[in-house]
Amino acid sequence: MRLKIFVFPLLIALVAGLPVCAQAQDGDEDVRGAFITGRPAASVSAGVSSGGSTGRMNTGAPRRRRRPPVKSNTSRTTSSRNTPTAGRTTTTTATTTATVAKSNTGATAAVSTSGSIGLGYTLYMRDANGDAMRVDPDREFHTGDRVRVSLETNTDGFLYIFNTTDGGDPVMIYPDAQLDEGGSYVEAHVPYEIPASTASEERLRWFTFDAKPGTERLYIVVTREPLPGVPIEDDLVNYCRQNQGKCPWRPSATMWTQVKAGMNAQAKIVKSKATYGQVQTSGEREATTRGLGLSQSEPPPAVIRINVSSNTGVLVTALDLIHR
Repeated sequence: MRLKIFVFPLLIALVAGLPVCAQAQDGDEDVRGAFITGRPAASVSAGVSSGGSTGRMNTGAPRRRRRPPVKSNTSRTTSSRNTPTAGRTTTTTATTTATVAKSNTGATAAVSTSGSIGLGYTLYMRDANGDAMRVDPDREFHTGDRVRVSLETNTDGFLYIFNTTDGGDPVMIYPDAQLDEGGSYVEAHVPYEIPASTASEERLRWFTFDAKPGTERLYIVVTREPLPGVPIEDDLVNYCRQNQGKCPWRPSATMWTQVKAGMNAQAKIVKSKATYGQVQTSGEREATTRGLGLSQSEPPPAVIRINVSSNTGVLVTALDLIHR
């Protein structure tokens, strides 16, 4: 009898929870769909490289990580350094309404993410055949495992990546003075990989876990405007040239606190777990190596994070790579 008494209310609870699950799934599809529909119907070029890459990157890949030149009749004293999308139209997400859980409650609220900054990312691991295979970012990794991260923004802007090891001091690993002339400018739905699969040597195409356990955290920052006080482009190149031994660049404690504060912004997070185990498609590889916009027919990013407020100019995502 005890079993029957226990099962009956359990069934009631399960049935009562079905509408909530359905609403959550609908909200996920809204966000995922809006992110994907921001892509071009077919792959399109991201523009011509402004001089090519240096260092570890393959210079044959037509990238542009520096801001496009200003197209206006204003005086030459007006610098494009403060206008990340000068001369072109910024692409943003399509309008969608998503369901977002409120803090410390079980309630949900409908919010619009139209015009909000969004980031999609996919973690790839090198499989036995040498191919890039999608894996769960929450999994644990072991000595010898090799991974890379593919990033896709839904708007033109600037990309920064900071790395901490076991909660230690942050290091800026992108932009890099030796890559893309220190540029961090990215275009909507044009994928970027770290490390780059186009590197000349296999060992430079992956993060490889060594024999020391720990947690590598990547703070991925997407902004509409350059982060104040963070050197990019010529400023970064000159800094590293004049301060040998101090690169990669490291933010001050105050600046780092401000960067991490971006993680407090309310956001909608959607995971496409059904894509785990899939090998990178030829279309994804082509878009990455040729600097093309991903088409709508390509798989969605494994994880999508979109700010709830369109007034928030910074999106910060943390990705933990756990090594046991």
